[in-house]
Amino acid sequence: MKKILIGLLIAAAVSSCDIDRLPYTSMDEENIASNPDAMVTGTYAQLKAWSDPMHRLGEYAGDNMMIRGSSTDAFYEFISYARTPNNYRLQNFWDSGYKAIAQSSNLIKMFAEGQSPEMDNKIGECYYIRGMMYFYLCRAFGKPYYQSPETNLGVPIVNGTPEDVFNDLNLPDRASVKDTYAQAISDLKKAEALLKIDKGAVYASKGAAQAMLSRIYLYMSGTYKNPNAEYARLSVEYADKVINSGKYVLLAREQFMKYNTFRPEDNKETIFAVKRVASEFSGDDHYYGIGGMYSNIGGMGWGEMYSSAKYIDLLNETGRNDWRPDHYTIVDARAAFIEPTYSKDDAGKYSTVFRFIKQDVPQKAGDPVTLSYVQAPATISGNTVTCKDGENVYTLTAVNAAQQTYKISYADGKTYVGMIDYYISLNRAYPQFYIVKCSREGEESQLHSPVISRLGEIYLNRAEANAKLGNYGAALNDLNTIRNRSIVNGGYASLDASNAFKLIDKERQLELAYQAERSYDVFRNGEPLNRTYPGPQKQFEDIAPTDFRVTYFIPQDAINSYPGKLTQNPTSN
Repeated sequence: MKKILIGLLIAAAVSSCDIDRLPYTSMDEENIASNPDAMVTGTYAQLKAWSDPMHRLGEYAGDNMMIRGSSTDAFYEFISYARTPNNYRLQNFWDSGYKAIAQSSNLIKMFAEGQSPEMDNKIGECYYIRGMMYFYLCRAFGKPYYQSPETNLGVPIVNGTPEDVFNDLNLPDRASVKDTYAQAISDLKKAEALLKIDKGAVYASKGAAQAMLSRIYLYMSGTYKNPNAEYARLSVEYADKVINSGKYVLLAREQFMKYNTFRPEDNKETIFAVKRVASEFSGDDHYYGIGGMYSNIGGMGWGEMYSSAKYIDLLNETGRNDWRPDHYTIVDARAAFIEPTYSKDDAGKYSTVFRFIKQDVPQKAGDPVTLSYVQAPATISGNTVTCKDGENVYTLTAVNAAQQTYKISYADGKTYVGMIDYYISLNRAYPQFYIVKCSREGEESQLHSPVISRLGEIYLNRAEANAKLGNYGAALNDLNTIRNRSIVNGGYASLDASNAFKLIDKERQLELAYQAERSYDVFRNGEPLNRTYPGPQKQFEDIAPTDFRVTYFIPQDAINSYPGKLTQNPTSN
């Protein structure tokens, strides 16, 4: 009787609220065949371990957040772009992704199609998970698609355990980016055909497969300067399928502002999410969820990462979002996911300050230029507004007095723009603009089911793909569908070749922030990433899309243990 080894087929952590833990390190093929539900559920379980590093790789490398200072945690390499192959979070991402690929592949091999709609659906779920894993792994370890996908390396295509794992275990080296994408597309199209039963947003579905295909083809659609019309058209085609299905609904503005609090199975906009439940955590473990770095809620969370000044400025671009408890006004609905930590003085009152960002004076020749926050105590007397910074008292000039934005002619000879606000408590000199988009699911402090696909993204996929096809009217309609949902009457007046990239990219950044998309969105369109805002990152460094650091190194442990050649990514440009 053939045994299937746990390391290649079923991960040690196969667990769920729906199935018992598998008690053995290997399972008889007959036992697996008699319990396919448990094995499919176990494949979903791998996504839980995978989704944590997946988020950190994608989001921390972008420009939506900043961290209070350097950290010894392995995730700091994602922020600092100090790439190394010895990173346990990178290893977890690789291992969990390939465990999901191995489990789903073996189940696909084991069960024949056509037995029943239920069995076909299970097989379709496996195809979806496998295709999604290949795409996510390739976008992390492979260069953007527009850069020579035929020759650039993606990831190994290993679809299942070899028949003889003891004598014939020589796995292939990395496939090209083009071939890895082709594998992902093939799997997702197969999933699309087999998935006939919709079990809700925490399970693979036809809509989830179509949504992922829309994104993959968008990643293949080239840059705005040099678009690929064939792939842009296919991205539109699959976005049409999702939108026209009628299965998903954009939440109304007020509901959308509470998106993070809804369970994915209760959210009509969510297409697929990796389900997490509170019972998977205990006590202080809530600190270690994705949201735990972005906030501290009810005593849970480290609260060491905050919304970047760049992202705050985007939110305020069409009008000030005022988070002060007694002035609370949200102009852009996406601002509801930001919660500054206003603090009171000893008398129990908020302190009024003028907050702005200034350029620091280098301490010595050769030191880099940096930016920092200033929260200067402010006084409002009629139409006169002053603030005091050190020994200097400044009279501010109104930019928009109604919104309490002003400019200051500072002692360094420069003019800065800021706003009257309440004092926000600091962590290592940085105001704590907490991010709660990855917290409070079901009102649990840091519970969060990472969103993989939702309808808001699909409209933006279609907008970008249509813009690359020159269909600017259709692109503007989709762009404004999302824009007007968040900003009342905030739609753009026109869209053309001169502004399409700027407006669509801005809306993707606003809408998809803290969903692990940002850094990939920048680089796949051939643009540099700029993080010129306060924080310990290199503030004035533009990271080019061709920089070797855009791709992550293959984990060294994976190379060392790989049965065959596994080529590493380059260590320089």
